[in-house]
Amino acid sequence: MTSADISAFVRIRRDLHQIPEPGFLEFKTQRYLLDYINTLPKDRLELRTWRTGVLVKVRGTNPQRCFGYRADMDGLPINEDTGYDFRSSHPGYMHACGHDMHMAIGLGILTHFVRNPIRDDITFLFQPAEEGPGGAEPMLESEQLSDWMPDQIVALHIAPEYPVGTIAIKPGILFANTSELFIDLKGTGGHAAFPHKANDMIIAACQLVGQLQTIVSRNVNPLDSAVITIGKMEGGTKQNIIAETARLEGTIRTLSKDNMDLVKKRIEAVVGGIEASFDCKAQIDYGANYRQVYNNEEVTKEFMHWLDQRVDDVRLFECTEAMTGEDFGYFLERIPGFMFWLGVNTPYGLHHAKIEPDEQAMDVAIRVVTDYFTWKSSQ
Repeated sequence: MTSADISAFVRIRRDLHQIPEPGFLEFKTQRYLLDYINTLPKDRLELRTWRTGVLVKVRGTNPQRCFGYRADMDGLPINEDTGYDFRSSHPGYMHACGHDMHMAIGLGILTHFVRNPIRDDITFLFQPAEEGPGGAEPMLESEQLSDWMPDQIVALHIAPEYPVGTIAIKPGILFANTSELFIDLKGTGGHAAFPHKANDMIIAACQLVGQLQTIVSRNVNPLDSAVITIGKMEGGTKQNIIAETARLEGTIRTLSKDNMDLVKKRIEAVVGGIEASFDCKAQIDYGANYRQVYNNEEVTKEFMHWLDQRVDDVRLFECTEAMTGEDFGYFLERIPGFMFWLGVNTPYGLHHAKIEPDEQAMDVAIRVVTDYFTWKSSQ
Protein backbone atom coordinates (compact mmCIF):
# COMPACT_ATOMS: atom_id res chain seq x y z
CA MET A 1 0.00 0.00 0.00
CA THR A 2 1.38 3.40 -0.98
CA SER A 3 1.58 6.43 1.29
CA ALA A 4 -1.20 8.01 -0.79
CA ASP A 5 -3.39 4.96 -0.17
CA ILE A 6 -2.80 4.93 3.57
CA SER A 7 -3.46 8.65 3.85
CA ALA A 8 -7.03 8.05 2.68
CA PHE A 9 -7.63 5.64 5.55
CA VAL A 10 -5.93 7.96 8.03
CA ARG A 11 -8.51 10.56 7.00
CA ILE A 12 -11.26 7.99 7.49
CA ARG A 13 -9.93 7.16 10.94
CA ARG A 14 -9.96 10.85 11.86
CA ASP A 15 -13.51 11.26 10.59
CA LEU A 16 -14.65 8.27 12.65
CA HIS A 17 -12.76 9.54 15.68
CA GLN A 18 -15.00 12.59 15.73
CA ILE A 19 -18.27 10.64 16.00
CA PRO A 20 -17.91 8.09 18.86
CA GLU A 21 -21.24 6.58 19.88
CA PRO A 22 -22.52 4.15 22.54
CA GLY A 23 -23.23 0.49 21.81
CA PHE A 24 -26.22 -0.10 19.52
CA LEU A 25 -26.51 3.67 19.00
CA GLU A 26 -23.77 3.92 16.35
CA PHE A 27 -26.09 5.50 13.78
CA LYS A 28 -23.66 8.12 12.43
CA THR A 29 -20.87 5.54 12.39
CA GLN A 30 -22.99 3.06 10.44
CA ARG A 31 -23.99 5.79 7.96
CA TYR A 32 -20.35 6.77 7.45
CA LEU A 33 -19.31 3.16 6.78
CA LEU A 34 -22.19 2.62 4.36
CA ASP A 35 -21.46 5.84 2.50
CA TYR A 36 -17.82 4.81 1.98
CA ILE A 37 -18.61 1.21 1.01
CA ASN A 38 -21.15 2.43 -1.54
CA THR A 39 -18.36 4.27 -3.38
CA LEU A 40 -16.61 0.96 -4.15
CA PRO A 41 -17.17 -1.15 -7.29
CA LYS A 42 -20.22 -3.40 -6.84
CA ASP A 43 -19.38 -6.31 -9.15
CA ARG A 44 -18.01 -8.49 -6.31
CA LEU A 45 -19.57 -6.69 -3.34
CA GLU A 46 -22.64 -7.57 -1.27
CA LEU A 47 -23.83 -5.40 1.62
CA ARG A 48 -26.14 -5.99 4.59
CA THR A 49 -26.95 -4.19 7.82
CA TRP A 50 -27.72 -5.68 11.22
CA ARG A 51 -28.98 -3.27 13.88
CA THR A 52 -26.25 -0.58 13.84
CA GLY A 53 -23.68 -2.97 12.40
CA VAL A 54 -22.56 -3.52 8.81
CA LEU A 55 -21.76 -6.80 7.03
CA VAL A 56 -19.96 -6.88 3.70
CA LYS A 57 -19.09 -9.86 1.53
CA VAL A 58 -16.40 -9.68 -1.14
CA ARG A 59 -16.86 -12.59 -3.51
CA GLY A 60 -13.80 -14.52 -4.58
CA THR A 61 -12.93 -15.65 -8.09
CA ASN A 62 -13.49 -19.35 -7.33
CA PRO A 63 -14.42 -19.62 -3.67
CA GLN A 64 -13.67 -22.76 -1.68
CA ARG A 65 -14.15 -21.14 1.76
CA CYS A 66 -14.76 -17.81 3.44
CA PHE A 67 -12.40 -15.73 5.56
CA GLY A 68 -13.62 -13.13 8.04
CA TYR A 69 -12.34 -9.85 9.43
CA ARG A 70 -14.11 -8.27 12.40
CA ALA A 71 -13.88 -4.62 13.52
CA ASP A 72 -15.72 -3.15 16.52
CA MET A 73 -17.51 0.20 16.20
CA ASP A 74 -18.55 1.80 19.49
CA GLY A 75 -16.95 4.53 21.60
CA LEU A 76 -16.57 5.01 25.36
CA PRO A 77 -18.14 7.47 27.86
CA ILE A 78 -14.90 9.44 28.31
CA ASN A 79 -14.25 13.18 27.96
CA GLU A 80 -11.43 13.43 25.41
CA ASP A 81 -8.24 15.18 26.49
CA THR A 82 -6.00 14.73 23.43
CA GLY A 83 -4.31 17.43 21.41
CA TYR A 84 -6.15 16.40 18.25
CA ASP A 85 -7.72 19.02 16.03
CA PHE A 86 -10.12 16.21 15.03
CA ARG A 87 -11.21 15.42 18.60
CA SER A 88 -14.62 14.01 19.42
CA SER A 89 -17.60 16.18 18.48
CA HIS A 90 -19.80 14.21 20.90
CA PRO A 91 -19.32 15.59 24.44
CA GLY A 92 -18.66 12.87 26.98
CA TYR A 93 -17.74 10.24 24.37
CA MET A 94 -14.43 9.26 22.84
CA HIS A 95 -12.81 6.55 20.75
CA ALA A 96 -10.35 5.67 23.51
CA CYS A 97 -9.99 1.98 22.67
CA GLY A 98 -8.94 2.15 19.03
CA HIS A 99 -12.23 1.18 17.42
CA ASP A 100 -11.88 4.10 15.00
CA MET A 101 -8.58 2.60 13.83
CA HIS A 102 -10.02 -0.93 13.75
CA MET A 103 -12.79 0.23 11.40
CA ALA A 104 -10.47 2.27 9.17
CA ILE A 105 -8.10 -0.70 8.88
CA GLY A 106 -11.09 -2.90 8.01
CA LEU A 107 -12.10 -0.51 5.23
CA GLY A 108 -8.51 -0.54 3.96
CA ILE A 109 -8.49 -4.35 3.78
CA LEU A 110 -11.95 -4.37 2.21
CA THR A 111 -10.94 -1.84 -0.44
CA HIS A 112 -7.85 -3.89 -1.33
CA PHE A 113 -9.83 -7.07 -1.93
CA VAL A 114 -12.59 -5.33 -3.89
CA ARG A 115 -9.86 -4.14 -6.27
CA ASN A 116 -7.67 -7.27 -6.01
CA PRO A 117 -9.97 -10.28 -5.47
CA ILE A 118 -8.56 -13.55 -4.26
CA ARG A 119 -9.94 -17.02 -4.88
CA ASP A 120 -11.97 -17.17 -1.66
CA ASP A 121 -14.78 -15.06 -0.24
CA ILE A 122 -14.20 -12.62 2.63
CA THR A 123 -16.86 -11.44 5.08
CA PHE A 124 -16.23 -8.14 6.86
CA LEU A 125 -18.10 -7.68 10.12
CA PHE A 126 -18.35 -4.15 11.51
CA GLN A 127 -19.74 -5.04 14.91
CA PRO A 128 -21.48 -2.65 17.32
CA ALA A 129 -21.54 -2.63 21.11
CA GLU A 130 -18.23 -4.32 21.96
CA GLU A 131 -17.80 -2.12 25.02
CA GLY A 132 -21.29 -3.08 26.11
CA PRO A 133 -23.81 -4.57 26.24
CA GLY A 134 -22.08 -6.89 23.75
CA GLY A 135 -22.74 -7.17 20.03
CA ALA A 136 -20.76 -10.27 19.05
CA GLU A 137 -23.07 -12.94 20.42
CA PRO A 138 -26.32 -11.55 18.93
CA MET A 139 -24.57 -10.82 15.63
CA LEU A 140 -23.51 -14.46 15.48
CA GLU A 141 -27.14 -15.49 15.94
CA SER A 142 -28.43 -13.06 13.31
CA GLU A 143 -30.10 -14.11 10.08
CA GLN A 144 -27.91 -11.63 8.19
CA LEU A 145 -24.73 -13.54 9.09
CA SER A 146 -26.12 -17.08 8.94
CA ASP A 147 -25.22 -17.73 5.28
CA TRP A 148 -22.08 -15.55 5.33
CA MET A 149 -20.44 -17.28 8.27
CA PRO A 150 -16.62 -17.33 7.88
CA ASP A 151 -14.64 -20.56 8.02
CA GLN A 152 -11.76 -18.65 9.65
CA ILE A 153 -11.81 -15.26 11.34
CA VAL A 154 -9.24 -12.60 12.25
CA ALA A 155 -9.38 -9.47 14.39
CA LEU A 156 -6.84 -7.10 15.89
CA HIS A 157 -6.63 -4.72 18.81
CA ILE A 158 -4.34 -1.72 19.15
CA ALA A 159 -1.64 -2.06 21.82
CA PRO A 160 -0.26 1.21 23.23
CA GLU A 161 2.75 -0.43 24.84
CA TYR A 162 4.25 -1.93 21.65
CA PRO A 163 6.14 0.08 19.00
CA VAL A 164 4.78 0.52 15.51
CA GLY A 165 5.84 -2.44 13.39
CA THR A 166 5.15 -4.97 16.17
CA ILE A 167 2.48 -7.63 16.15
CA ALA A 168 2.04 -9.46 19.46
CA ILE A 169 0.11 -12.71 19.64
CA LYS A 170 0.02 -16.11 21.30
CA PRO A 171 -1.76 -19.40 20.71
CA GLY A 172 -4.44 -20.25 23.28
CA ILE A 173 -5.92 -17.80 25.73
CA LEU A 174 -5.14 -14.16 24.93
CA PHE A 175 -7.85 -12.26 26.85
CA ALA A 176 -9.75 -13.21 29.99
CA ASN A 177 -13.30 -14.27 30.70
CA THR A 178 -15.05 -11.14 31.96
CA SER A 179 -18.26 -10.25 33.73
CA GLU A 180 -19.74 -7.00 34.90
CA LEU A 181 -20.75 -6.84 38.56
CA PHE A 182 -23.50 -4.70 40.10
CA ILE A 183 -24.56 -5.08 43.74
CA ASP A 184 -27.44 -3.09 45.24
CA LEU A 185 -27.87 -2.93 49.02
CA LYS A 186 -31.04 -1.76 50.76
CA GLY A 187 -31.32 -1.15 54.49
CA THR A 188 -33.09 1.44 56.64
CA GLY A 189 -32.20 5.11 56.43
CA GLY A 190 -32.41 7.59 59.29
CA HIS A 191 -31.02 10.59 61.12
CA ALA A 192 -27.26 10.66 61.60
CA ALA A 193 -27.79 11.31 65.34
CA PHE A 194 -29.69 8.03 65.80
CA PRO A 195 -27.61 5.29 64.13
CA HIS A 196 -29.18 2.60 66.32
CA LYS A 197 -32.51 3.16 64.56
CA ALA A 198 -31.14 2.58 61.05
CA ASN A 199 -29.15 0.08 59.00
CA ASP A 200 -26.35 2.06 57.36
CA MET A 201 -25.67 0.87 53.80
CA ILE A 202 -22.51 2.97 53.52
CA ILE A 203 -20.96 0.85 56.27
CA ALA A 204 -22.33 -2.32 54.69
CA ALA A 205 -20.93 -1.37 51.29
CA CYS A 206 -17.49 -0.60 52.74
CA GLN A 207 -17.42 -3.95 54.53
CA LEU A 208 -18.49 -5.69 51.34
CA VAL A 209 -15.74 -4.08 49.24
CA GLY A 210 -13.12 -5.31 51.69
CA GLN A 211 -14.54 -8.82 51.84
CA LEU A 212 -14.77 -9.11 48.06
CA GLN A 213 -11.01 -8.60 47.86
CA THR A 214 -10.44 -11.79 49.90
CA ILE A 215 -12.19 -13.97 47.32
CA VAL A 216 -9.26 -14.04 44.89
CA SER A 217 -6.54 -14.13 47.55
CA ARG A 218 -8.13 -16.98 49.53
CA ASN A 219 -10.16 -18.99 47.02
CA VAL A 220 -8.38 -18.90 43.65
CA ASN A 221 -5.29 -21.03 43.05
CA PRO A 222 -2.33 -18.60 43.23
CA LEU A 223 -0.91 -20.21 40.08
CA ASP A 224 -4.04 -19.13 38.23
CA SER A 225 -5.30 -15.56 37.76
CA ALA A 226 -8.46 -13.69 38.65
CA VAL A 227 -9.42 -10.10 39.41
CA ILE A 228 -12.35 -8.48 41.19
CA THR A 229 -12.34 -4.70 40.87
CA ILE A 230 -14.95 -2.36 42.31
CA GLY A 231 -14.65 0.77 40.22
CA LYS A 232 -17.63 2.73 41.49
CA MET A 233 -19.56 3.06 44.75
CA GLU A 234 -22.66 5.18 45.31
CA GLY A 235 -24.67 5.70 48.46
CA GLY A 236 -26.46 8.29 50.54
CA THR A 237 -27.97 11.67 49.85
CA LYS A 238 -26.63 14.08 52.52
CA GLN A 239 -23.93 14.23 55.18
CA ASN A 240 -26.38 13.97 58.12
CA ILE A 241 -28.61 11.24 56.71
CA ILE A 242 -27.80 7.56 57.21
CA ALA A 243 -27.86 5.93 53.79
CA GLU A 244 -30.74 3.60 53.07
CA THR A 245 -29.20 2.29 49.82
CA ALA A 246 -25.79 1.77 48.30
CA ARG A 247 -24.58 0.42 44.97
CA LEU A 248 -21.29 -1.16 43.96
CA GLU A 249 -20.23 -1.44 40.32
CA GLY A 250 -17.27 -3.50 39.24
CA THR A 251 -15.83 -6.20 37.03
CA ILE A 252 -14.68 -9.83 37.32
CA ARG A 253 -11.91 -11.26 35.16
CA THR A 254 -10.57 -14.81 35.16
CA LEU A 255 -8.33 -16.92 32.94
CA SER A 256 -10.59 -19.97 33.20
CA LYS A 257 -14.33 -20.55 32.97
CA ASP A 258 -14.23 -22.66 36.14
CA ASN A 259 -12.74 -19.78 38.10
CA MET A 260 -15.47 -17.45 36.84
CA ASP A 261 -18.06 -19.84 38.26
CA LEU A 262 -16.10 -20.13 41.51
CA VAL A 263 -15.72 -16.37 41.94
CA LYS A 264 -19.42 -15.75 41.33
CA LYS A 265 -20.36 -18.46 43.83
CA ARG A 266 -18.12 -16.90 46.46
CA ILE A 267 -19.47 -13.39 45.72
CA GLU A 268 -22.98 -14.67 46.34
CA ALA A 269 -21.91 -16.24 49.63
CA VAL A 270 -20.16 -13.06 50.80
CA VAL A 271 -23.14 -10.91 49.86
CA GLY A 272 -25.39 -13.32 51.76
CA GLY A 273 -23.21 -12.77 54.82
CA ILE A 274 -23.56 -8.99 54.46
CA GLU A 275 -27.35 -9.38 54.34
CA ALA A 276 -27.28 -11.35 57.59
CA SER A 277 -24.76 -9.06 59.30
CA PHE A 278 -26.50 -5.79 58.47
CA ASP A 279 -30.11 -7.02 58.33
CA CYS A 280 -30.45 -5.70 54.79
CA LYS A 281 -31.43 -6.91 51.35
CA ALA A 282 -29.01 -7.29 48.44
CA GLN A 283 -29.37 -7.88 44.72
CA ILE A 284 -26.60 -9.01 42.38
CA ASP A 285 -26.57 -8.40 38.62
CA TYR A 286 -23.72 -9.75 36.50
CA GLY A 287 -24.61 -7.62 33.48
CA ALA A 288 -22.63 -8.43 30.34
CA ASN A 289 -20.47 -11.55 30.35
CA TYR A 290 -17.74 -12.04 27.72
CA ARG A 291 -16.06 -15.28 26.80
CA GLN A 292 -12.30 -15.59 26.88
CA VAL A 293 -10.49 -14.76 23.65
CA TYR A 294 -8.92 -18.13 22.87
CA ASN A 295 -6.79 -18.16 19.74
CA ASN A 296 -7.05 -21.40 17.80
CA GLU A 297 -3.72 -23.13 18.38
CA GLU A 298 -3.19 -24.55 14.89
CA VAL A 299 -4.31 -21.48 12.93
CA THR A 300 -2.41 -19.07 15.19
CA LYS A 301 0.84 -21.01 14.99
CA GLU A 302 0.50 -21.14 11.21
CA PHE A 303 -0.01 -17.35 11.09
CA MET A 304 2.97 -16.76 13.39
CA HIS A 305 5.21 -18.97 11.25
CA TRP A 306 4.03 -17.24 8.06
CA LEU A 307 4.60 -13.78 9.55
CA ASP A 308 8.03 -14.67 10.85
CA GLN A 309 9.14 -16.15 7.54
CA ARG A 310 7.57 -13.79 4.99
CA VAL A 311 7.19 -10.28 6.41
CA ASP A 312 10.60 -8.66 6.91
CA ASP A 313 9.65 -5.26 8.32
CA VAL A 314 7.21 -6.46 11.01
CA ARG A 315 8.44 -7.72 14.37
CA LEU A 316 6.59 -10.75 15.73
CA PHE A 317 6.39 -10.92 19.51
CA GLU A 318 4.85 -13.84 21.42
CA CYS A 319 3.10 -12.12 24.29
CA THR A 320 1.51 -13.37 27.50
CA GLU A 321 -2.21 -13.43 28.19
CA ALA A 322 -3.93 -10.29 29.52
CA MET A 323 -6.90 -9.71 31.81
CA THR A 324 -8.48 -7.56 29.11
CA GLY A 325 -12.04 -8.38 28.04
CA GLU A 326 -13.27 -8.58 24.43
CA ASP A 327 -16.47 -10.04 23.02
CA PHE A 328 -14.56 -11.36 19.99
CA GLY A 329 -14.25 -14.45 22.18
CA TYR A 330 -17.78 -15.43 21.11
CA PHE A 331 -16.64 -15.61 17.48
CA LEU A 332 -13.62 -17.72 18.41
CA GLU A 333 -15.82 -20.20 20.27
CA ARG A 334 -17.48 -21.07 16.96
CA ILE A 335 -14.98 -20.15 14.26
CA PRO A 336 -11.25 -21.03 14.14
CA GLY A 337 -9.18 -17.87 14.15
CA PHE A 338 -7.19 -15.42 16.22
CA MET A 339 -6.82 -11.87 17.47
CA PHE A 340 -3.50 -10.05 17.61
CA TRP A 341 -2.17 -6.91 19.27
CA LEU A 342 -1.09 -4.15 16.89
CA GLY A 343 1.65 -1.89 18.26
CA VAL A 344 0.68 1.81 18.16
CA ASN A 345 3.37 3.32 20.43
CA THR A 346 1.60 5.74 22.78
CA PRO A 347 2.37 6.40 26.48
CA TYR A 348 -1.31 6.41 27.41
CA GLY A 349 -3.18 3.16 27.83
CA LEU A 350 -6.47 1.91 26.49
CA HIS A 351 -9.53 3.79 27.81
CA HIS A 352 -7.37 6.82 28.66
CA ALA A 353 -8.59 10.31 27.75
CA LYS A 354 -5.18 11.22 26.29
CA ILE A 355 -4.52 8.15 24.12
CA GLU A 356 -3.12 9.10 20.68
CA PRO A 357 -2.20 5.96 18.68
CA ASP A 358 0.42 6.29 15.95
CA GLU A 359 -1.53 6.15 12.70
CA GLN A 360 1.41 4.60 10.80
CA ALA A 361 0.42 1.33 12.46
CA MET A 362 -2.59 1.22 10.16
CA ASP A 363 -0.34 0.60 7.17
CA VAL A 364 1.26 -2.34 8.99
CA ALA A 365 -2.12 -3.88 9.81
CA ILE A 366 -3.60 -3.48 6.34
CA ARG A 367 -0.52 -4.97 4.65
CA VAL A 368 -0.23 -7.90 7.05
CA VAL A 369 -3.90 -8.94 6.88
CA THR A 370 -4.20 -8.51 3.10
CA ASP A 371 -0.96 -10.43 2.50
CA TYR A 372 -2.01 -13.17 4.94
CA PHE A 373 -5.46 -13.70 3.41
CA THR A 374 -3.92 -13.67 -0.07
CA TRP A 375 -1.35 -16.29 0.94
CA LYS A 376 -3.87 -18.38 2.83
CA SER A 377 -6.28 -18.39 -0.11
CA SER A 378 -3.54 -19.71 -2.38
CA GLN A 379 -2.88 -22.75 -0.21
